[in-house]
Amino acid sequence: MWVWRHPKPRQVTGRCIGHTDVGVDRRKAKRLAHRIRHAARRNGLPHSVWTSSLQRSGSVGDFLARWGWQHRRDARLDEMNFGAWDGRPWDAIGAAAVDAWCQDFLEHAPGGGESVAQLLTRCRHFIADMQAAQPVCVVGHAGWISALAWLSDRPAEVPAAITWPAAVGYSSCTRVEGFGIDG
Repeated sequence: MWVWRHPKPRQVTGRCIGHTDVGVDRRKAKRLAHRIRHAARRNGLPHSVWTSSLQRSGSVGDFLARWGWQHRRDARLDEMNFGAWDGRPWDAIGAAAVDAWCQDFLEHAPGGGESVAQLLTRCRHFIADMQAAQPVCVVGHAGWISALAWLSDRPAEVPAAITWPAAVGYSSCTRVEGFGIDG
């Protein structure tokens, strides 16, 4: 699986962004689509891309679709849902609320949204459906890509805030091969 993180969205610095549907600069989306197309040519990847339902990911797939690629949107690729936290400044959420999440990192649903356990389940189901379709090109989000890395590298372990993978950079590519997990 070849997974690119979407380009940096506009006006998100200092904000908790999960399901908030923020846009990206069209030039950045097109630039990432070119990079994906180049990687596909160089590595013999299919001209098919999966993206989340959010525009910061889907806009890249839209460019690829204009160039003849098959573009599929799948909500299982969406960023984590932070509920009432979503879109708010981290400062307004407060350290106590973030600490409560970190204390029960796997099961606590920050802002009443989605827990890390639920995110891992979404990711696991997508992986299971893609097993036979390898290789797969995906444009996703930092949280989802961290879940993918966790399931690839440490599937038998229980994640904690301190052990959760760091967010990958905007427009970066992560390659993951083989999964020993069940859907």
